[in-house]
Amino acid sequence: MATLVEKISNLNDLVLQGKAMEAFEKYYHEDVVMQENENPPTVGKSSNRKREEAFFASITAFRGAKPLKVAVGEGVSMVEWHYDYTHREWGERNYAQVSVQEWKDGLIIREKFYYNA
Repeated sequence: MATLVEKISNLNDLVLQGKAMEAFEKYYHEDVVMQENENPPTVGKSSNRKREEAFFASITAFRGAKPLKVAVGEGVSMVEWHYDYTHREWGERNYAQVSVQEWKDGLIIREKFYYNA
């Protein structure tokens, strides 16, 4: 059985390979709750899948993503990412984001994104 360090490393690798949705299917719980800053959370894998697909469909230029730091604790992981892309509605984005994942049954049950972009 893979450790949490191995899982978050594989998830990050999939994202870097342009396989974010594959990572989502593999590592996210059916009851996942995802939240952007203090915005209302999106509940359930189906709703979050639609949200993620809409986000990726709105990227008009992708210049890069890089995990800067990764921390793993008991049932929790945190990744500081640097993103650089252009979004159809938001324009050019170049910023750091911290993603905090809570794990249950070997899958991400809750993820919150912290950023100022």
